[in-house]
Amino acid sequence: MSAEADRGDAWKRRFPGFSAVGQAQHWDEATRKVVLGRLEPPKPIRYLPEELRPAGIALVAQLIDVDQAFAFGLLSSIDARLADNETDGWHYDDMPIDHDAWKRSLAGLDADAEASGGTPFAALPHDAQHDLLEGVRTSQADLWHGMPPARVWNLWTRYVCTAFYAHPSAWDEMGFPGPAYPRGYKNPGLDAREPFEVKDTMPHMDPTVSSAP
Repeated sequence: MSAEADRGDAWKRRFPGFSAVGQAQHWDEATRKVVLGRLEPPKPIRYLPEELRPAGIALVAQLIDVDQAFAFGLLSSIDARLADNETDGWHYDDMPIDHDAWKRSLAGLDADAEASGGTPFAALPHDAQHDLLEGVRTSQADLWHGMPPARVWNLWTRYVCTAFYAHPSAWDEMGFPGPAYPRGYKNPGLDAREPFEVKDTMPHMDPTVSSAP
Protein backbone atom coordinates (compact mmCIF):
# COMPACT_ATOMS: atom_id res chain seq x y z
CA MET A 1 0.00 0.00 0.00
CA SER A 2 1.30 3.44 -0.85
CA ALA A 3 1.64 6.29 1.60
CA GLU A 4 -1.02 8.16 -0.34
CA ALA A 5 -3.48 5.28 -0.09
CA ASP A 6 -2.76 4.84 3.59
CA ARG A 7 -3.48 8.51 4.29
CA GLY A 8 -6.59 8.51 2.11
CA ASP A 9 -7.19 10.55 -1.01
CA ALA A 10 -8.58 13.66 0.70
CA TRP A 11 -5.42 15.63 -0.11
CA LYS A 12 -5.89 14.85 -3.81
CA ARG A 13 -9.34 16.38 -3.63
CA ARG A 14 -7.97 19.42 -1.81
CA PHE A 15 -5.64 20.40 -4.66
CA PRO A 16 -7.04 18.59 -7.72
CA GLY A 17 -4.50 17.95 -10.44
CA PHE A 18 -1.65 19.44 -8.45
CA SER A 19 1.83 17.89 -8.38
CA ALA A 20 4.87 19.57 -6.90
CA VAL A 21 7.28 17.64 -9.12
CA GLY A 22 5.32 18.90 -12.11
CA GLN A 23 7.24 22.14 -11.54
CA ALA A 24 10.64 20.44 -11.71
CA GLN A 25 11.44 21.90 -15.11
CA HIS A 26 11.44 25.35 -13.52
CA TRP A 27 14.07 24.45 -10.90
CA ASP A 28 17.80 24.72 -11.44
CA GLU A 29 19.67 21.46 -12.00
CA ALA A 30 21.11 21.20 -8.48
CA THR A 31 17.68 21.69 -6.89
CA ARG A 32 16.04 19.27 -9.30
CA LYS A 33 18.60 16.58 -8.52
CA VAL A 34 18.11 16.94 -4.76
CA VAL A 35 14.31 16.99 -4.80
CA LEU A 36 13.79 14.23 -7.35
CA GLY A 37 16.35 12.14 -5.48
CA ARG A 38 13.90 12.03 -2.59
CA LEU A 39 11.55 10.00 -4.79
CA GLU A 40 14.12 7.28 -5.40
CA PRO A 41 14.00 4.00 -3.44
CA PRO A 42 15.22 4.43 0.16
CA LYS A 43 18.86 3.80 0.83
CA PRO A 44 19.90 1.02 3.23
CA ILE A 45 19.99 1.83 6.93
CA ARG A 46 23.60 2.39 7.98
CA TYR A 47 23.60 3.75 11.52
CA LEU A 48 20.73 2.33 13.54
CA PRO A 49 21.33 -1.29 14.55
CA GLU A 50 19.11 -3.91 12.96
CA GLU A 51 17.27 -4.76 16.16
CA LEU A 52 16.07 -1.16 16.59
CA ARG A 53 14.90 -0.55 13.04
CA PRO A 54 11.40 -2.06 13.43
CA ALA A 55 10.75 0.26 16.37
CA GLY A 56 12.00 3.20 14.33
CA ILE A 57 9.71 2.39 11.41
CA ALA A 58 6.72 1.94 13.71
CA LEU A 59 7.49 5.21 15.50
CA VAL A 60 7.65 7.17 12.25
CA ALA A 61 4.46 5.55 10.97
CA GLN A 62 2.66 6.57 14.15
CA LEU A 63 3.94 10.15 14.22
CA ILE A 64 3.18 10.94 10.56
CA ASP A 65 0.34 8.45 9.92
CA VAL A 66 1.87 6.76 6.89
CA ASP A 67 2.26 3.14 5.87
CA GLN A 68 5.28 1.05 6.77
CA ALA A 69 6.98 1.39 3.38
CA PHE A 70 6.84 5.17 3.42
CA ALA A 71 7.89 5.20 7.08
CA PHE A 72 10.97 3.15 6.18
CA GLY A 73 11.92 5.77 3.61
CA LEU A 74 11.64 8.54 6.19
CA LEU A 75 13.63 6.52 8.73
CA SER A 76 16.27 5.99 6.04
CA SER A 77 16.55 9.78 5.68
CA ILE A 78 16.89 10.19 9.44
CA ASP A 79 19.46 7.40 9.60
CA ALA A 80 21.49 9.00 6.80
CA ARG A 81 21.67 12.23 8.77
CA LEU A 82 22.92 10.35 11.81
CA ALA A 83 25.38 8.24 9.82
CA ASP A 84 26.80 11.30 8.08
CA ASN A 85 26.79 13.40 11.25
CA GLU A 86 24.39 15.90 9.68
CA THR A 87 22.49 16.63 12.86
CA ASP A 88 21.01 19.98 13.90
CA GLY A 89 24.39 20.92 15.34
CA TRP A 90 23.22 21.19 18.94
CA HIS A 91 21.57 19.17 21.67
CA TYR A 92 20.10 19.91 25.07
CA ASP A 93 22.64 19.70 27.86
CA ASP A 94 20.45 17.20 29.71
CA MET A 95 20.30 14.90 26.69
CA PRO A 96 22.89 12.67 25.02
CA ILE A 97 23.97 13.59 21.51
CA ASP A 98 21.28 12.90 18.93
CA HIS A 99 22.93 9.70 17.67
CA ASP A 100 22.85 8.11 21.12
CA ALA A 101 19.45 9.58 21.98
CA TRP A 102 17.88 7.90 18.97
CA LYS A 103 19.33 4.52 19.90
CA ARG A 104 18.38 4.83 23.56
CA SER A 105 14.87 6.06 22.87
CA LEU A 106 14.08 3.31 20.37
CA ALA A 107 15.43 0.75 22.81
CA GLY A 108 13.23 2.37 25.46
CA LEU A 109 10.14 1.88 23.30
CA ASP A 110 10.95 -1.80 22.90
CA ALA A 111 11.59 -2.17 26.63
CA ASP A 112 8.28 -0.53 27.54
CA ALA A 113 6.42 -2.61 24.97
CA GLU A 114 7.95 -5.82 26.31
CA ALA A 115 7.01 -4.80 29.85
CA SER A 116 3.41 -3.95 29.00
CA GLY A 117 2.57 -6.29 26.15
CA GLY A 118 5.30 -8.91 26.07
CA THR A 119 6.37 -7.95 22.57
CA PRO A 120 8.64 -5.43 20.83
CA PHE A 121 7.13 -2.04 20.05
CA ALA A 122 6.68 -2.74 16.35
CA ALA A 123 4.62 -5.87 17.12
CA LEU A 124 2.16 -4.07 19.40
CA PRO A 125 -1.33 -3.37 18.03
CA HIS A 126 -1.67 0.09 16.49
CA ASP A 127 -3.68 1.51 19.39
CA ALA A 128 -1.24 0.12 21.95
CA GLN A 129 1.64 1.80 20.11
CA HIS A 130 -0.29 5.06 20.15
CA ASP A 131 -0.96 4.77 23.88
CA LEU A 132 2.68 4.10 24.65
CA LEU A 133 3.80 7.12 22.65
CA GLU A 134 1.12 9.27 24.21
CA GLY A 135 2.46 8.22 27.58
CA VAL A 136 5.88 9.55 26.62
CA ARG A 137 4.43 12.78 25.21
CA THR A 138 2.37 13.57 28.29
CA SER A 139 4.74 12.17 30.91
CA GLN A 140 5.39 14.36 33.93
CA ALA A 141 8.30 12.20 35.06
CA ASP A 142 11.75 13.73 35.28
CA LEU A 143 13.27 10.93 33.21
CA TRP A 144 12.19 8.27 30.75
CA HIS A 145 14.93 5.69 30.26
CA GLY A 146 17.44 8.20 31.57
CA MET A 147 16.27 11.11 29.38
CA PRO A 148 13.67 13.86 29.94
CA PRO A 149 10.56 12.65 28.11
CA ALA A 150 9.74 16.09 26.69
CA ARG A 151 13.22 16.24 25.15
CA VAL A 152 12.77 12.78 23.65
CA TRP A 153 9.48 13.82 22.11
CA ASN A 154 11.17 16.93 20.73
CA LEU A 155 13.92 14.79 19.20
CA TRP A 156 11.48 12.45 17.51
CA THR A 157 9.18 15.10 16.08
CA ARG A 158 12.03 17.34 15.01
CA TYR A 159 13.72 14.69 12.91
CA VAL A 160 10.58 12.99 11.62
CA CYS A 161 8.90 16.24 10.56
CA THR A 162 12.09 17.41 8.85
CA ALA A 163 12.22 14.17 6.85
CA PHE A 164 8.54 14.22 5.96
CA TYR A 165 8.24 17.86 4.94
CA ALA A 166 11.30 17.57 2.72
CA HIS A 167 9.40 15.02 0.62
CA PRO A 168 7.37 16.12 -2.43
CA SER A 169 4.43 13.99 -1.25
CA ALA A 170 4.09 16.30 1.74
CA TRP A 171 4.22 19.31 -0.57
CA ASP A 172 1.37 17.84 -2.61
CA GLU A 173 -0.74 17.52 0.53
CA MET A 174 -0.51 21.25 1.24
CA GLY A 175 -0.36 22.60 -2.29
CA PHE A 176 3.25 23.76 -2.05
CA PRO A 177 4.84 23.94 -5.52
CA GLY A 178 8.39 23.65 -4.30
CA PRO A 179 11.50 25.82 -4.47
CA ALA A 180 11.08 29.37 -5.76
CA TYR A 181 14.57 29.51 -7.29
CA PRO A 182 15.25 30.57 -9.98
CA ARG A 183 11.72 31.41 -11.13
CA GLY A 184 10.55 33.08 -7.94
CA TYR A 185 7.07 34.01 -6.75
CA LYS A 186 5.28 37.20 -7.82
CA ASN A 187 1.98 36.94 -5.93
CA PRO A 188 2.77 36.77 -2.20
CA GLY A 189 -0.08 37.22 0.23
CA LEU A 190 -2.91 35.39 1.96
CA ASP A 191 -4.88 33.28 -0.53
CA ALA A 192 -2.90 34.80 -3.41
CA ARG A 193 -1.78 32.21 -5.93
CA GLU A 194 0.65 31.89 -8.78
CA PRO A 195 -0.70 30.71 -12.14
CA PHE A 196 0.81 27.27 -11.47
CA GLU A 197 -0.76 26.91 -8.01
CA VAL A 198 -4.11 25.26 -7.30
CA LYS A 199 -6.87 26.60 -5.06
CA ASP A 200 -7.58 24.65 -1.88
CA THR A 201 -11.03 23.17 -2.41
CA MET A 202 -11.29 21.90 1.18
CA PRO A 203 -9.97 24.71 3.41
CA HIS A 204 -11.77 23.23 6.41
CA MET A 205 -9.11 20.50 6.42
CA ASP A 206 -6.41 23.06 7.21
CA PRO A 207 -5.38 22.36 10.82
CA THR A 208 -4.38 25.99 11.27
CA VAL A 209 -7.92 27.22 10.58
CA SER A 210 -10.14 27.43 13.62
CA SER A 211 -13.39 25.49 13.48
CA ALA A 212 -15.00 27.83 15.96
CA PRO A 213 -18.03 29.75 14.62
